[in-house]
Amino acid sequence: MATSFSSLSWFLRGRGPIIRMEAMREFTDQSGEIWTAAVRERKGPDYKGRYYFWLEPRAGGEGMALFDLRWNSESTARRTLGTMSEVELRRRLRSALRRESVRARR
Repeated sequence: MATSFSSLSWFLRGRGPIIRMEAMREFTDQSGEIWTAAVRERKGPDYKGRYYFWLEPRAGGEGMALFDLRWNSESTARRTLGTMSEVELRRRLRSALRRESVRARR
């Protein structure tokens, strides 16, 4: 299955830029399940690393954040997500799943 890229959701407040932005791509993992990769914004006064990588199964369930993959601007986050290959998306998913399994064992 080919990846797809959805439109962005923008929410504006006054003259300020974005409060929340979600850029999403769907991809399939090795077992054929469909996942959604997204960019989410962390609220707060610090702009550094405000946007982070988020993965969740399309079939439902809890999503996972990868906070080591962060961006300072929405345009960079959107461009990066839009140009990631399926191989890279699957690699990031495997990393997130390994981290979640380690947390669950603690």
